[in-house]
Amino acid sequence: RPHSRPRHPGVCTMLPLLLLLLPAAHGVVHLKYTPALTTEPPLEGVKTASTFAVDQPRCVFQNYGNAVIWLVVALDQAASTFNNTARPASPETAFQRFPNPVPAYMTLNTTLANYPCPSPEGDITVLRVGSETSCTQDERRPSCNGPLPGPGPYRVKFLALEDSVPVAETSWSQPITLRQAKSPNSISTAGSGHSAGMIAITTILSILFAILLAGLVAMLFFWGSDSCGSSSSFSKPESVTVRRYNPHHVYDQPAARL
Repeated sequence: RPHSRPRHPGVCTMLPLLLLLLPAAHGVVHLKYTPALTTEPPLEGVKTASTFAVDQPRCVFQNYGNAVIWLVVALDQAASTFNNTARPASPETAFQRFPNPVPAYMTLNTTLANYPCPSPEGDITVLRVGSETSCTQDERRPSCNGPLPGPGPYRVKFLALEDSVPVAETSWSQPITLRQAKSPNSISTAGSGHSAGMIAITTILSILFAILLAGLVAMLFFWGSDSCGSSSSFSKPESVTVRRYNPHHVYDQPAARL
């Protein structure tokens, strides 16, 4: 054909090389595990305004004894675009830059030894995401497990790395939305008739109690005044003079005349 061009000889040699690299690029094993909020009964405050608690991935990474297991925390809309090859403990995955410009950070790195299977009796098997406060502004600790900056929603997954190369991952969790404190302006006053009635009754009872107390004080005051007036009208008792009386028969005795 007049317009056809001969194929470059290097294309034939690079094609097998690309085919060999393709499995390596997709070598991350997807594990059938989905992180979730913990349901352990003794734990209170599974979700707060800046933290949440998830179950540890026990019996999940048993085939990766040499791996370091990381927890990836991402904004809900950024989970699907997270790059597994992003370097942990680096500016591109640093907590201090989350959520903008970094939409996902990596934290709580540990080895498989801290996720024993089966779980020994009495072990704490939950992770509290957002529990560290001392490293929030410390850029020397990019893997800080700092408080979450807003209500979210967030998604999390576990990622296993061997020599900084991702080898296995779990699914992303369902969206996790944290608790929010309501603004006083957002609190609805509808349906507060019962409260208004209680306030009115309390006000009336308070007024009646004040009137009763005032009457009692006035009564005590008048009683005290009457007592003082009656005591001042008492007349001083007359002094009683006792006259000495000598019986006449005393002087009739002979001894009394001596």
